[in-house]
Amino acid sequence: MKVLRIKIEGWTASFRYPGFISGFQPTLPVPPVSTVYGLISAARGELTVPADVNIGYVFDFESKAVDLETIYELSPGLSAKSNVIKREFLYNPTLYLYLDRPDFEKHFRKPRYPLLFGRSGDLAKVSELKELELEEEAGKRLGKTILPFGIKGAYGLVQALPSHFTDTIPRKAVGVKPYLLMDEFFVYPEKCLFDPEMDWAVWLHKN
Repeated sequence: MKVLRIKIEGWTASFRYPGFISGFQPTLPVPPVSTVYGLISAARGELTVPADVNIGYVFDFESKAVDLETIYELSPGLSAKSNVIKREFLYNPTLYLYLDRPDFEKHFRKPRYPLLFGRSGDLAKVSELKELELEEEAGKRLGKTILPFGIKGAYGLVQALPSHFTDTIPRKAVGVKPYLLMDEFFVYPEKCLFDPEMDWAVWLHKN
């Protein structure tokens, strides 16, 4: 299969747990599928959903830390009260994004909007674009990504997450289902797309 591989790097990343509204804010270990579609939407300058392109990705970071952040809690009458919370973040994140639409390269050569690893302060940049042909192979390492729950031999954090959001006000979550978030590799016994340059398997989330 011919794919486009995009290497995207940043200084920080933070991917919110859906169930944490207030207090300590932990980060998911890998970006949700919806975050990656949001990133592609920013590059294209228009809403991009699973019907437009199939994606796979491998995400890594150097370390995890906690920062203090000032937030403003809004009340009726345009009044606001400041508060300080602890927010977990990932340091030196790198995303290898695989798209089955090589023609999307032009969008990442000159993104329409800033690329973000989660929050508005988590700016990211494209550092490599490459078109390559991937073959299916068995017994390769797979991980540091998000997988549909129930993949043979996979383990990790289980979380219900949407595949993407609408662009309506308010926006709506679409395609919510259980995913497995893996921050390490395991040997996947079945056939899967394989990137020989990176020596890892790539799970393509198909529409």
